This record gives sequence, structure tokens and C-alpha cells, in this order.
Amino acid sequence: MSMVVREAQAEDDAAVGEILVSGYLTRYAQKMPEVVLTDRRKAELRDVASKRKESTVLVLELDGKVVGTVALWAPGSPRSEAWLPEAWDLRHLAFDPAVHGRGLSAPLLDGAEQLARDSGARFICLHVRRGNKGVARLYMGRGYERDPKGDLDLPEVLLDAYVLRLR
Repeated sequence: MSMVVREAQAEDDAAVGEILVSGYLTRYAQKMPEVVLTDRRKAELRDVASKRKESTVLVLELDGKVVGTVALWAPGSPRSEAWLPEAWDLRHLAFDPAVHGRGLSAPLLDGAEQLARDSGARFICLHVRRGNKGVARLYMGRGYERDPKGDLDLPEVLLDAYVLRLR
């Protein structure tokens, strides 16, 4: 089995968009059935071309097929949700439901974290939907710490903040 983490290209946009929508729908149905993805949110998730213009979108290929993705907004990016200076904003970690539970988040997050380290940044910031304990545990297991100063209480969602100190 060959595994590659690389930057997404235009030809990956459709696959990445479907991974985001199907991955989120599947996981929320299993873990947080009260969460509903609106048509507007699905359209935002599928708009990978716009995301690639303002962030670095990484993909995980397994035997030549894109099965996972994550995006990082650089420090100072206008749409970054990072609350600390010199911080990358990590978002949209998702996998094809066919590969859930296979431990594939590690190589994808390793690649994202290395990108941030190589840039000289001090932190990676991210948000987890409040109540999504499994995802919070995943990040805490990688050394991310809860930081309530970065919490986002938006009309449509409550998000808990986590930070990884890089140096």
C-alpha cells in the first residue's frame, strides 16, 4: 500500500469536496446526530478551488486515490481563525468514509504540522465543534492544548479552541 501526502491541485477539487461533505455527514451521523449540514455549508465545503487560493490544502493519497484532506491558513491570512500571532489555522480535516478508523489522520497531520514548523511559525490553532469529544481527544493526543481564549461562539455553531506550540 503506497501513501503520499501532497498539496492539492485543481484536479483534486471535486474529490476533496466530496470527501469533506461525505466525511462530515458520516461522522456527524455516527457521533453527533443532532448536527445538520445545511446546503450552504455543503457548498462551502465543496468550494475547494477558493480554499486553495487562500490556504494550503493537503491531501492524503492511498494507492493513488485521494482519501483524506486538511487545510491550513498561514499566519496573517485574512480568513484565518487563529487567535495567536505567528499561528497557522488548521481546518477541514476529513476522510473518505471507506477509510475511517485506519489511523490515517497521523500522516496527514504530520505533514500539516511539518509545514507550519518549516515556516518558522510558533503555533497551530484549530477549533473543534463543542461536544465532539473524539476529535478533541485526537488533537490532545498529538499535544494540542485547550485554549478557551480562542473559543468561537457563532450563531450557527459553538467551537472550542486548541493550540499546538511549535517552539
